[in-house]
Amino acid sequence: MIPEIGHFALILALCISIAQTVFTILGAQFGYSRWIALARPTAYAQFGFVLLSYICLTVVFLNHDFSVLYAAQNSNTQLPIMYLISGVWGAHEGSLLLWALILSGWTAAVAFFSRSIPKVMLARVIGVLGFVAIGFLLFILVTSNPFDRLLPAAFEGRDLNPLLQDPGLVIHPPLLYLGYVGFAVPFAFAIAALLSGQVDSAWARWSRPWTSIAWLFLTLGIALGSWWAYYELGWGGWWFWDPVENASFMPWLVGTALMHSLAITEKRGTFKAWTALLAIFAFSLSLLGTFLVRSGVLTSVHAFASDPERGVFILMFLGIVVGTSLVLYAWRAPTLKSAAVTNLLSRDMALLLNNIFLTVATAAILLGTVYPIFVDAVGGKISVGPPYFNLVFLTLTAPIGVLIGVGMIVRWKSDEPLRLMSKLKIPLLISVVVGVILSLMLPEWNWQTLAGLMMALWIATTVVLALSERFKGRSIASALRSTPRGFYGMLLGHIGIASFIVGVTLVSMYNIEKDIRMAPGDSFE
Repeated sequence: MIPEIGHFALILALCISIAQTVFTILGAQFGYSRWIALARPTAYAQFGFVLLSYICLTVVFLNHDFSVLYAAQNSNTQLPIMYLISGVWGAHEGSLLLWALILSGWTAAVAFFSRSIPKVMLARVIGVLGFVAIGFLLFILVTSNPFDRLLPAAFEGRDLNPLLQDPGLVIHPPLLYLGYVGFAVPFAFAIAALLSGQVDSAWARWSRPWTSIAWLFLTLGIALGSWWAYYELGWGGWWFWDPVENASFMPWLVGTALMHSLAITEKRGTFKAWTALLAIFAFSLSLLGTFLVRSGVLTSVHAFASDPERGVFILMFLGIVVGTSLVLYAWRAPTLKSAAVTNLLSRDMALLLNNIFLTVATAAILLGTVYPIFVDAVGGKISVGPPYFNLVFLTLTAPIGVLIGVGMIVRWKSDEPLRLMSKLKIPLLISVVVGVILSLMLPEWNWQTLAGLMMALWIATTVVLALSERFKGRSIASALRSTPRGFYGMLLGHIGIASFIVGVTLVSMYNIEKDIRMAPGDSFE
């Protein structure tokens, strides 16, 4: 009975999503206040039914109900309760249900916390999120129903994949999905703004917190995934440029560009075209990642499924989302014009270059990830591996490290070259001198280590300089009160990048790999 309740709850959630999309978008378009008022109730109802369905699947696992095919394939009676609960999202069908739950949770959160947003705008946002939910709920019900029965019921379950019986499964997928799916919110805000023709500072202000939260979750998810893959021998190391790893990294890069672009759109009303397009691409790349993971078109140790029918469904949905979004973007293009950035020495230009480099880096990774698909389609065979990604990505992102330091110090609109040089000469001197000293202290000197350490020191010292500039001439209490929280977030994020550069540099240059034959009971250090 419980599986049937879960299945029926999904059907009801789909019906509500359809009503949510149709009534809210049409109500906002034609000014029907009663239809607009349905935005919040439908968002809460959709979340409630998807949550009920998810709880039902969890109960199926906890009760060892092996008359449900998904439970019989991914659990057994000997699993600890932690892995019974996390096993719910341990394979294709359950992970999609988790995706739908998180999407409906984001929708309900937007409905609850967006009290200051005009009702018409909120209705459009909720309507777009409802449209996305329709696609995924249809996908689950048509191709990936986790409540399919197995009759007669199995006496014992097949067990959860041993590689997934790890604390990493408990933490990594939910965090990753919170980031992946979270980019649906800025996407919905962008589409809502394009529908209304009001892509302005207010839209950026409403969208920016949701983007930052989604980006934070995705960052944590990728970091924990790297940690899991580092000690789990079957995953290929902390980063291997695997197609599925790339699928999570591409939305992160575009999301990083989106955060910076939203900041300047909110503050100065510029970059409107950039910001709307980045919001569309961030979520589109999340959908592309879903296609790569679940279609079987690429080989990966992280892949969930290899069912062509499922891949075609996702590809069609991806085409609808991207196609309609870009058509709408092209239609509203005349309203997206903003003042051009003409001064090379300005924070505006630094942020513009940041967007360009991050976008080109994403495109390079996308090319290396999907190019083997096209070659295979015409009967060829090619493998694009770490040497390509390391060379292209490091070449494209090295200038970003320089821009991080300059961008925190340079003024908006325009700056004086002599003033900027006088500010940056001390961080530059420290990064060169200390970088050389540290590189000489390491076991083996090489220029890659020197470059990595110098870049990390450059970013760290400019962070300190930016903080001292903010506090100059004021008491600490006054500076703390007047400094926006976003400034501290920027500093923390850039310090994190510096730490990451140090870690990657040292691991890449000084790690040691050995092939050792070991017998049961042997140990090696």
